Amino acid sequence: MNRITLAFRSFFSILFRGALPSDVAQAFGYSKVVPIKPAAPQVSAGPADGAVQILSILQRDARLIDFLMEDVSAYSDEQVGAAVRDVQEQARKSLERYLTLQPVIDGVEGTFTKVDDPSAVKLVGNVPASGKAPGGTLRHKGWKAEKVDLPKTTPGKILALAEIEIE
Repeated sequence: MNRITLAFRSFFSILFRGALPSDVAQAFGYSKVVPIKPAAPQVSAGPADGAVQILSILQRDARLIDFLMEDVSAYSDEQVGAAVRDVQEQARKSLERYLTLQPVIDGVEGTFTKVDDPSAVKLVGNVPASGKAPGGTLRHKGWKAEKVDLPKTTPGKILALAEIEIE
């Protein structure tokens, strides 16, 4: 750089901003070059976080995890049935609140159905060696999520907070 240009730049920079331009200061050794630190990676939600979140919602609303982790062998069928009815109703309401579910195949179970999308169908029974078939009897319609509308949350692994009662 031309010294006159540096002098003018320095003069006006000190006059109006109160400091030397950083490139001039570095050129003459008046400041150290500070390496730029890379920005901390942003935490982004992935598919596993969505799974944890929906499990958390089902636990919060229906106590689904509590029910599934409980050993129910000591309870009578009537007691288990009563518990299942409440868990199922609350879990269904939660799913309907956050997901729009549709059948993969909108057909009548027990009728012949063509295989249009092999990636959306699991073949069962006497499956040919090729693993392909033109169709068969529809045993289960399957489910797909047409719309997922989970609330925004930070990723994490806690499904339900532990509860401590203070007496």
